Amino acid sequence: MSQNTPYPLPRFHFQVDWNGAMISFSEVTGLVMEREKIEYRHSDSKDFHKIAMPGLQKTAAIVLKRGKFEKDTDFNIWFEEVADDRANTRRDVIIRLLNEKHEPVAAWKAARCFPTKVSAPDLKSDANEIAIESIEVAHEGLSPIDIDG
Repeated sequence: MSQNTPYPLPRFHFQVDWNGAMISFSEVTGLVMEREKIEYRHSDSKDFHKIAMPGLQKTAAIVLKRGKFEKDTDFNIWFEEVADDRANTRRDVIIRLLNEKHEPVAAWKAARCFPTKVSAPDLKSDANEIAIESIEVAHEGLSPIDIDG
């Protein structure tokens, strides 16, 4: 391969902007943009099939996983705060995929996120892995961000 031939980016180098703070996560899943398909057939159509039209955007939950730290209860506090939606505790979350120079090459913004599920680490007496906690967040739309401007 020549030096100028592009190749796919690795998925392990990313950062999460958590309401203005950079938080380290070991895994982010659910970056899905999907649109409903509306099928319709007009009553006097001579075609013997439906037509398809784009519908409303559908959202998938975003799951963020990270190592559990002593006395870190941020996920649980946020989970309790959003029980009263008037508390205005929703957050925008921005996920950036980085290149080898630590520069963003792709980014997505999940708007007005709130937690729907917080999972404590799985515990196992004969394991020696890091304790991983996770948070599942709902959002009002995922959109790509222009990183050039």
